[in-house]
Amino acid sequence: MVTAGIIGSTGYAGAQLVSLLANHPNVSLAYLGSYSYVGKRFSSIYPSMQGSCDMILEKDDIEEASDRCSVLFLALPHGLASERVTAEILEKSVIIDLGADYRLQDLSVYTQWYKSDHGSPNLLKQAVYGLSELKRKEIAKTNLIANPGCYTTCSILTLAPLVAEGLIDLSSIIIDSASGVTGAGRVEKTASLFCECNESFKAYGVADHRHTPEIEQELSLLAHKELIVQFTPHLAPMNRGILATCYANLKDGVGEEEVSKAYAKWYAGETFIRLMGSSLPETRFVQNTNTTAIGWKVDPRTQRVIAIGAIDNLIKGASGQAVQNMNIRFGFPEDSGLASNVVNPL
Repeated sequence: MVTAGIIGSTGYAGAQLVSLLANHPNVSLAYLGSYSYVGKRFSSIYPSMQGSCDMILEKDDIEEASDRCSVLFLALPHGLASERVTAEILEKSVIIDLGADYRLQDLSVYTQWYKSDHGSPNLLKQAVYGLSELKRKEIAKTNLIANPGCYTTCSILTLAPLVAEGLIDLSSIIIDSASGVTGAGRVEKTASLFCECNESFKAYGVADHRHTPEIEQELSLLAHKELIVQFTPHLAPMNRGILATCYANLKDGVGEEEVSKAYAKWYAGETFIRLMGSSLPETRFVQNTNTTAIGWKVDPRTQRVIAIGAIDNLIKGASGQAVQNMNIRFGFPEDSGLASNVVNPL
């Protein structure tokens, strides 16, 4: 049993974490921090959690929380975690940061894309990028885990076998991805209002979305060479989900057989990877689960592969993967407290 705390527990990702951890067989929730609702019960903010989590919300105090918790989840906007996490805190508690502050290894890339100074660059080298299926050994040994972004999780897992096995032209990668509105967070923004999102579908962050360097960093490591991708995110009129449609030119002699073997090699036996082959995934197939569903088709006319991945952005794209990383770090069964299959098939 580990004691766990959450800083930023009332945002969408934080609240999803509360729900998962409150039902985790190896976790005792000891600290729920909030900026806006100090002194209130968590279940008064999220009434669906009444009886499951009625804890009193405390102020967001990482120092205090790290004294009481063996693992601490940070669900904060970028720039805040790096100002508060210290080497001393990491000696007391495992930190799993759901924000962007420790994802990028190159400080100059972080400052370029986030237009922000980094509060603890001395800690970047010990941070592990927490893409669970690809970084298990490293995750198990660190006290600072950088939980990946939602778009990046879906895009990297969908493309990883093709890149690592050298099946595609690395200069040809294009990713079109769509997210549910919860990806924008719980803050009040005009662009996230129902009337602005419903019955509409739009691209945003074109050519400059901040998840782009994450995707490039991790795919470059798999390729053993620097690469760039064309990444375009879209907002879809749904609460949850990510669908990433990834295009790439196949190398000469590569076809359906080689592509299928690559996915089987990389993901055979993975609890939270569902390989669907030519039966392509939809977001509803993974809603409220920690699963990544991946399907693909080879187009012999254009000699391209179209690989499609789907995740729940709040679970595998945020809180579920954070719990998966905690399970790896503390030696629990990797699927503890996490669903891999939808409850309702519709």
